[in-house]
Amino acid sequence: MSQPSVSQALQRLEEQLSCQLVLRGSRKFELTARGQKVYEECGEIFRAVERIGQLTQERTVEEFGEVRIQIISNLESPLINEALRLYHQRYPSVTWIMEVQNSQDTIKRIQSEKCGIGLCLLSRPVFSLDCRLLFREEFSVYCGAEHPFFGRKEVEKRELRQESFVSFTCASEGMGLEPMSVLSQSLGLGERISGQSPNLEEVRRMIVAGLGIGILPLTAVHDEVANGLLWPLEIKGYPLGADVFLVMHPECDYSRAERHFIELVQELRALYPDMH
Repeated sequence: MSQPSVSQALQRLEEQLSCQLVLRGSRKFELTARGQKVYEECGEIFRAVERIGQLTQERTVEEFGEVRIQIISNLESPLINEALRLYHQRYPSVTWIMEVQNSQDTIKRIQSEKCGIGLCLLSRPVFSLDCRLLFREEFSVYCGAEHPFFGRKEVEKRELRQESFVSFTCASEGMGLEPMSVLSQSLGLGERISGQSPNLEEVRRMIVAGLGIGILPLTAVHDEVANGLLWPLEIKGYPLGADVFLVMHPECDYSRAERHFIELVQELRALYPDMH
């Protein structure tokens, strides 16, 4: 569907409901308070209709449906890979939708929609949600090839505090959900922000370009380190890490397809506790 068609359909809906659903501007397009409520109600109606369809269709062995996962970018995980492989073997007719976004946005979305499944990096579980620990991801502080620290085996925390810092936007905003916020604060970093982005690839790009040092997951920068574009700065006696959680809403009535995925991940965690 084209952009004009979407805009026209939205305008017709606003006329029918006699209220403004979206704030429009040259650089702004977001839901109003009423628009957000309508969006949430429509989402609930859609899920209810989907559940009715699943209940009324006679199925024997084959399982149908859709599983939508909100996942952080560049998450390398044999556990998740194996869960996808086994799930597809058992239920080949289920459709998958993988949406990449940062953990902060995933948490907000699950809280507002009261439904959804997220794979998030968090410094701690979110009180109002069902957060199940999967594994720990290791991080390091990195610098680019032209940085004075490049090639050094160890650095002191006090040295890092004096450096320009490339930050994840959610960390600099102080939301406290993304682990980079806690990790950078514990090191005393971030007093001089030289660049920021909510996107891991863009944070990595700025560090490679020499804008400053920054914190990244080890699994996301293997190639850059091997090619001499990034250098991990080891801080003696100070390992960095954060936890990956499977996040759900406790009040959501998940579909059969979604429940099968949640159960399969828990099954793999029980069988292979060391699988990450």
